[in-house]
Amino acid sequence: MPIFANTRRHSNRIAMLGLPVGTKRPRSTTNPRLFPAFPRQLIPLHVAISFHATPSFGPTRTPSAEFVRGSESSAGAPQPLLHKYATPSPPPPSLVKGSAASFLAPLLSSLLSDSPHRLSDLASSTMVTVENSDAVFPSGTVNGVEQTGHVPIPPSRSFLAMFRANLKETFFPDDPLRQFKNERGSRRFLMGLKYFFPVLEWLPSYGRSAFKSDLVAGITIASLAIPQGISYAKLANLPPILGLYSSFVPPLVYAMMGSSNDLAVGTVAVASLLIASMLGKEVPQSQNPTLYLHLAFSATFFAGVFQTSLGLLRLGFIVDFLSHATIVGFMAGAATVVCLQQLKGMLGLQHFTTATDLVSVMESVFTQTHQWRWESAVLGGSFLFFLFLTRFLSKKGPKFFWVSAAAPLTSVILGSLLVYFTHAENHGVQVIGNLKKGLNPPSLTKLVFSPPHMAVALKTGIITAIIALAEGIAVGRSFAMFKNYHIDGNKEMIAFGMMNIAGSFTSCYLTTGPFSRSAVNYNAGCKTAMSNVVMAVAVAITLLFLTPLFHYTPLVVLSAIIVAAMLGLINYEAAMHLWEVDKIDFCVCMGAYLGVVFGSVEIGLVIAVAISILRVLLFVARPRTTVLGNIPNSSIYRRMDQYSEAQSVPGVLILRVDAPVYFANASYLSERISRWMDEEEEKLQSKGEIGIHYVILDLGAVGSIDSSGIDMLKEINKSMGGKEVQLVLANPGSEVMKKLDKSKALETIRQQWIFLTVAEAVAACTSFSLHACKSDLANHETDCDSVV
Repeated sequence: MPIFANTRRHSNRIAMLGLPVGTKRPRSTTNPRLFPAFPRQLIPLHVAISFHATPSFGPTRTPSAEFVRGSESSAGAPQPLLHKYATPSPPPPSLVKGSAASFLAPLLSSLLSDSPHRLSDLASSTMVTVENSDAVFPSGTVNGVEQTGHVPIPPSRSFLAMFRANLKETFFPDDPLRQFKNERGSRRFLMGLKYFFPVLEWLPSYGRSAFKSDLVAGITIASLAIPQGISYAKLANLPPILGLYSSFVPPLVYAMMGSSNDLAVGTVAVASLLIASMLGKEVPQSQNPTLYLHLAFSATFFAGVFQTSLGLLRLGFIVDFLSHATIVGFMAGAATVVCLQQLKGMLGLQHFTTATDLVSVMESVFTQTHQWRWESAVLGGSFLFFLFLTRFLSKKGPKFFWVSAAAPLTSVILGSLLVYFTHAENHGVQVIGNLKKGLNPPSLTKLVFSPPHMAVALKTGIITAIIALAEGIAVGRSFAMFKNYHIDGNKEMIAFGMMNIAGSFTSCYLTTGPFSRSAVNYNAGCKTAMSNVVMAVAVAITLLFLTPLFHYTPLVVLSAIIVAAMLGLINYEAAMHLWEVDKIDFCVCMGAYLGVVFGSVEIGLVIAVAISILRVLLFVARPRTTVLGNIPNSSIYRRMDQYSEAQSVPGVLILRVDAPVYFANASYLSERISRWMDEEEEKLQSKGEIGIHYVILDLGAVGSIDSSGIDMLKEINKSMGGKEVQLVLANPGSEVMKKLDKSKALETIRQQWIFLTVAEAVAACTSFSLHACKSDLANHETDCDSVV
């Protein structure tokens, strides 16, 4: 039975203290059930010992030098029972009067079991004095354990200052205006131009050596851009010449405004497929080709406006909702659908379904077996084998990269010559036909801004803009990482947006930075964005003088080029890596893939984004909470399910919350903490060990908290108080402390129970226990606020 039991049964022990029976003590500023404050009296030494090192009392506390006054040093006094769980504080310099401290520890167990007369005899020999009756512990100590750090309440800030800080952190994390500080007006203007036009930074120092490298790279990617541009335009159900137009104007704009040295701009298969799929549902190209063409220009314009707005408003984080797993699955699904669409050209079919799902395509293919052309199949298979062979050879070493890069243009030339000399167009092999000579004609007057067709153009533009941004920025950052330089995502959005706006005015459709073309540009040794200018010049020469040469280019060759390019987008290794690392990411990937293949491109994208957002919501609504344990011989606390050597602290449950606390997860956290307590209590009872007296919440990972979270802390503190369990907070951030102070929560969750580290919290908890009050309250009608 504890010495401080406040029951009538122990009135004889209270009498030894020289206190009147039934005396009511002043209420302490701390939890009265944990720290009973006594009037200024002389107390027997065994009372001080019960504070200091009494194993039978459970976890004990060590009084500070200011709390207990004596005349002699207590260097030999027993230390508090903290050595296994935290670094203990040294004993106070003047703990007791006399030299009895050196032999008290061995007699401790016998004292506790002895009669009141034996205790009274010891009380008459050695005494200590309580210094202050109102302040239980001095500043800098909590529960008798000196704190190495104090958790302050951050200074209050005005709402406007907080709003500006949050706005800057959300939209301007890179602080783009920092470079303009302490600069004159003219200098700021020049730096502003360089920010939006990076060409002004590298062009003044551009040299002959860099131009030679960019010249070779530009000509190389032009040999790939010309056949791919024609092929992807056909994939979008647009005139083939638009593919060449789109490889002329947008690269020039990007060369001035883009920040990547390696990105090669042009049309891509996925965006082309999206345009054909989304616009074709509203306005079939075969029924109204003129309106379809105008809607394609309008969708490109809206995509450019959307991309530019994201960059100017610093909203690039929206693209981050397309996770890596989403991109892998979506690209693989789109590549599969694109390959299925090429069966029309490979088999020489005249009519084909406009749907993109696997079932519709297979049905269209096998219901027209009588229209299959073996000539087209043989020709397409031959060129497809040639393209795969060149890709295999290019992997033999970096010096053979040009073999794969030149293969598409070589296929176009060989296919055109074959058709020209064999007159294969008369035997069922379809050809491109006439291509109009000349540079891009203006298309500003062809944009559609009137209902009912404006809505579909706007929808198509926004979706294709997001996909193009995700692909282009990811490709640019990948190659920038290889060369150890940085590209600004928001500046890239502005560059993409402006080149698409300019493209919509000059008969172009949506462009971005395709991986295949950028990889060729990188391997060709490009130095700057000048390689895009060289490519644009090569395409311009083709438009002015060489377009008649493409008259006999067979469509089956274009289909083979597309299939060869698309199979490279199906990244099996990335999907298997996701399966091994994160099963949920793999589900996101497969959801996107299956949605695109068996539904449509839009359905697959919606499924992938929905799963990704659901995962984010689950992380917020169901945050991870873990039990921490002490690493032996240290003050370090880590997850017990991760560190097998971590040990629990008797009577103390340490939990860590690994997420901000919001209205969406406050209720769950309250229930989860209660469940942790119940599970731990059952485990301890089954082992016959001491129950839980303290619950420490490690809030180091809680970056912010809202009013619902504050209410949750108040509720669990109240609930724990009813169970004689003390809630302790450790390592709270500035936002958490600020909210606790503003909400008056510190009146219930007292600041004495908020610690800088988990180690300090454990040290304070293990120095004193609720057991003294709990055992008596369970058997007697009494109050820990009264000294009986």
